[in-house]
Amino acid sequence: MTIFSKIIAGQIPSYKIAENDNFFAFLDIFPMAKGHVLIVPKVETDQFFNLDDGYLSAMLLFAKPIAHAIERSFPCNRCGISVMGLEVPHAHLHLVPINSADDLNFTRAKLKLSAEELKEVQEKIIAAIG
Repeated sequence: MTIFSKIIAGQIPSYKIAENDNFFAFLDIFPMAKGHVLIVPKVETDQFFNLDDGYLSAMLLFAKPIAHAIERSFPCNRCGISVMGLEVPHAHLHLVPINSADDLNFTRAKLKLSAEELKEVQEKIIAAIG
């Protein structure tokens, strides 16, 4: 069971943004920027493109209102999308508010936000989902 499966199952606490039968969205606790959200499928699959076509399409549709909420909640040019898949063997999509391509440079130092700051970010995004 991956760490993401444990988060989905509620065995590890998270800052949940949204959930449906197939996907779970939550804040990255080591974000690239305030508003960095992870979208994970509830099915445990290591590689993103091993998900079937319908699941991949549904994942983007699930992410769309969250991406718009991130853009409304944090000053940015857009919500960037990244699929890395190197740190956890469970397919996932990163949604990150960005102003330049360098804002998706995952080798940069991550932010260290307090639990209070993470809760504020969570509440802000949830309130902006329309």
